[in-house]
Amino acid sequence: MTQSAVDILTRAKWFDLTQALSIFTPPFPGEMPLQVQFFKRLTGSFIGGQGANGQLIEWSNNTGTHLVGPRAFHSGARAIADIPLSDLYGEGVVVDISDAVSDYSLYTPEMITSRVEVKQGDILIINTGYHKYGWDQPDVRNQAAQGGVENKEFGYYLRHPGPSPEFFQWALDMKLKLVGVDCGCAEHPMNTNLRYMHAREFEKAEAKLKETRGKTWDELFPPEKYYELTHVVMPKSGLLLAEALGGQIDELKNKRAWIMVNPVPFMEVESAWSRVAALLPPDDMDANQFFDALRAAPVFDMTVPFSVQSPQWANYVPLSVNYTKRVGGQYFGMGRNNAHCRASFHLATHMDGERHFYVTGRTIGQMPFDYWFGSGVIADISSMVSDTSVYSPEMIEKVADVRKGDILIVKTGYNKYGWNSPDSDEFRYMIRHPGPSADFADWCVEKEIKWLGVDCVAMEHPMNTIQRNWHPKTFEEANRKLIEAFGKSWDEMYPLDQYYQDMHLNLFPKHIIHAENLGKDLADLESGRYFIGCFVQKGMELESCWGRFVAFKE
Repeated sequence: MTQSAVDILTRAKWFDLTQALSIFTPPFPGEMPLQVQFFKRLTGSFIGGQGANGQLIEWSNNTGTHLVGPRAFHSGARAIADIPLSDLYGEGVVVDISDAVSDYSLYTPEMITSRVEVKQGDILIINTGYHKYGWDQPDVRNQAAQGGVENKEFGYYLRHPGPSPEFFQWALDMKLKLVGVDCGCAEHPMNTNLRYMHAREFEKAEAKLKETRGKTWDELFPPEKYYELTHVVMPKSGLLLAEALGGQIDELKNKRAWIMVNPVPFMEVESAWSRVAALLPPDDMDANQFFDALRAAPVFDMTVPFSVQSPQWANYVPLSVNYTKRVGGQYFGMGRNNAHCRASFHLATHMDGERHFYVTGRTIGQMPFDYWFGSGVIADISSMVSDTSVYSPEMIEKVADVRKGDILIVKTGYNKYGWNSPDSDEFRYMIRHPGPSADFADWCVEKEIKWLGVDCVAMEHPMNTIQRNWHPKTFEEANRKLIEAFGKSWDEMYPLDQYYQDMHLNLFPKHIIHAENLGKDLADLESGRYFIGCFVQKGMELESCWGRFVAFKE
C-alpha cells in the first residue's frame, strides 16, 4: 500500500446500513419483540439494587438488523461466533431494484446483473425499497389503504418481494459471501411460516404469481426441492444472509463498496444483531486501489465470544438462551432455528453508553455513527501492572503516541484471565484487575479522548466500585500496594465523593465513554497506532450494548 490503512479508513466515506432498533421495532412475526427494563438504577431498583443504570433485556436475534448464520437452517453448521471477519468483510455491490419490484413479487438474478456488475465472491446488498416500511421511516400514504396509510408491519414482513426459485443457486454459483436485504427476510415471505400464519396474504401472493408466472406457488417453488436448497445446500456452502438493513442504503444506489457486516459473536445461536457499514473510497483514490488496500490491511477482532459461559459483572443478570423454533419443529416454513434470549448488558465485550451513569446523556442509538470509529492507539502496559495495581497516563504515553481525539485501548494483559482462556481466573479478572490512577480521567479530557476500551471487566479500578465493600480483603491488598507505590492510602488518593466510579461519573457527562471486556486478537497486538472501530447495535433505548470491536494495523 502506498498509503496507510489508518489514513485510508480515516478519509473513506462511511455509510451506516443499519436500521434503528427499538422497543417499537416489530419482531419477525411470532417471535420475541425487544423488551427493555431498568432492573438497576443509580439510587436503587428491584433485583439489581443501586449503583448504576442497568438494563435487563429480552429479545429475538431476528429483530432489527441482523446476520442469519448457517445454523439457522442446519443445526450442525457454524454458530455466529465461528464466522471469521474475513467472511463478513469484503468488496461488494449495493443494487437498487426498487423500481422493478412490488408487493409479493419476485426478483431474479437478471434484475440484478442488468444494473450492476456482480463479481464472484462479492457481498451483495439488495435495496428492494421496502425499508420504507421500517418502523423508523415516514408513513407511506395510500388513500386506498385503511386510514390512508400503508400498514408498515404488513409491508415490511408479509408483502415484500423475495428471490425467484433460481436466485440462491445463482448466488452459490457466484460464490457470494453474503446476501443482504432491506426488508424482513432474505426469503420470500411466502416461503416461510408466514404463509400459514397469514393465509389471506398468501392468497394475494398466489393470485399475483398465477397472473405473472402462470403457476401456483407450489409449482414454482416445489417444497421439498426448495427446502433442500435453502435449508441444507445453502447453509452447508457457508452463504450468509443479512436482513432488515436500512439506514443510508439509498445513498449507495448501484455502487460498489467495501462492506462490513459486524455481528455480535454469539456462540450458542443461529443469528445475531449486526451493525452493517459500507465504505466508498476517498475522492482522491481510485476504487480498485481502495479495495486492494483494504484487502491487504490486517484486521484484528478484539471481541470476546458472547456466550452463556460469559461471567456478568457482579449482581447483573447472566445470559440465557432458549430455542423457541427448531429446524425440525414443523414442516416447511417453521423449519428453522431461532433463539429467545435474556441478559443484562454488562457481560462480554460491550460499550458502556452515556446513559449507563449519566441519565440525561445519549443512548447508544442516539450516538452519531462516526463516533464509533477513527484513528487511535493500543497501549500495552501489561508488563507494568499487577493485581489491584494502578496505571497512570505516564505509563500509557511511555508505550504509545497518544494524540488529541484518539480512541485509546488500554491493554493490561488481564484478558488472559477471561472465561474462554486456558488461564481463566474469574476472580482475578473481575475483582483484582488493575485500574486507572486518580489523574487519569482529567488526562483523558485534556487529550480529548474519543472513547476508551480495556481488556478486563471494567475501566474503573474495582476498588472504586461497590467491589470495595464486597471484597474487603482485596481492598486491603489494593490499599497496601497504593501506599507502597505512592505513599498515600486509598481514601487519601481517591476521596469517594470525587472518585467513586471515576471513569463513569466524571467522564460520561463529557461524552467520553468506554468499552469493557475486550480481548481475543488484542492479546497478540503490540502498542502502536491503529484504526479502531466499535460496531454496536443501534439501540434507541439502550444505555449500553454489545458490539464487534476491530482494529486495522497501520
